[in-house]
Amino acid sequence: MPAVVLVGAQWGDEGKGKATDLLGSRVDYVVKFNGGNNAGHTVVIGDEKYALHLLPSGILSEGVVPVIGNGVVVDIEVLFEELEALESRGVDVSRLLVSSQAHVITSFHRTLDKVTERFLGSRRIGTTGRGIGPAYADKINRLGIRIADLFDPKILHDKIEGSLNQKNHLLVKMYNRRAVDVDAVTEELLAYADRLKPMVANTPLVLNDALDAGKTLLFEAGQATMLDIDHGTYPFVTSSSATAGGAVTGSGIGPTRIDSVIGVIKAYTTRVGEGPFPTELFDDKGEYLRKTGGEFGVTTGRARRTGWYDAVIARYASRVNGLTDLVVTKLDVLTGLETVPVCVAYDVDGERFDEMPDNQSDFHHAKPIYEELPGWFEDISGAREISDLPANAQAYLRHLEDISGARISAVGVGPRRDEIIPIHDLIHSR
Repeated sequence: MPAVVLVGAQWGDEGKGKATDLLGSRVDYVVKFNGGNNAGHTVVIGDEKYALHLLPSGILSEGVVPVIGNGVVVDIEVLFEELEALESRGVDVSRLLVSSQAHVITSFHRTLDKVTERFLGSRRIGTTGRGIGPAYADKINRLGIRIADLFDPKILHDKIEGSLNQKNHLLVKMYNRRAVDVDAVTEELLAYADRLKPMVANTPLVLNDALDAGKTLLFEAGQATMLDIDHGTYPFVTSSSATAGGAVTGSGIGPTRIDSVIGVIKAYTTRVGEGPFPTELFDDKGEYLRKTGGEFGVTTGRARRTGWYDAVIARYASRVNGLTDLVVTKLDVLTGLETVPVCVAYDVDGERFDEMPDNQSDFHHAKPIYEELPGWFEDISGAREISDLPANAQAYLRHLEDISGARISAVGVGPRRDEIIPIHDLIHSR
């Protein structure tokens, strides 16, 4: 009955979609437990490329039950847009389950996200403007609207009214915007109710019953460790728990049911949005990684910031997630470099830090301490065994494993589903 958690070990965009898809054919349920449509997974199957934003990647694996857990915030309009897009390409989406307790992103959440971000000016976070933060804020403030509320028009109207009491004052008096009409938002959400209802379920019960029945479950995180609301580079983070602990609270299974935790990490590092990034490159090498790696956001299209591999972050992610395995992706992007730097520690005002500084100000001023490893020039996209890789690529991976806090169990050598080297079995019970 393995329960496997899969998380990003950097700032997101590590290739979790590919890793999830690789595992998805071997599991019975794939559960998204946090976030919303503010991040994307790209899965390449043959010549077909699928960009998923809200849906679990497991929806592309035949026979797998994809689940949107209670820890997710759901933009229902986006949900149906994604479902329709997949259906038009022949994907069976009928198995999808949505937690009745997941919170709903409304049109006024999107409005608030955009106006407040602009209001912050130079202190902006770099949000996607999709309403995720305001929806989570309402959840914590006990003003949220949940999926189950759509099936009781009176309760839905009352909750929307309660949520807008204060927000309309802010919109009109502070941001010079029009007040949001309660009835209009109510009707907008009620229009989805009949279509949504067949896929809504008591997902914590479903998932625990599945584990009791010996099924294998994969819990997939949105965003990544360094964007976690508690353990990331606050305040430049997302609004949910993107680390392994979020799999428990965001799905309704107990912590003792988790068997293994897989961290997905690029062979280099990228980041989207604002915030500190010690190994960030501003030269032609950074542009090389961006262009060669196709480092543009799946959801936003924004160019990603790029930098070298950061082992300090890898060790931190291994520790706070309890990683049992690492999947290294995009090793092929490094092909053609004469040397490949790896950050092994930080220099902060003359003091060496081998682990993440506890003080955010120290992290903001951290300068990378690099080791230089020899590069390789051979095409590695056809490699299917570690022994197929050039000697320098093998040495690079061995070094990453030695300094990253967890064993490397698979290596991505290209964007396609089959362009991966398995090393250890990623699905294993304790």
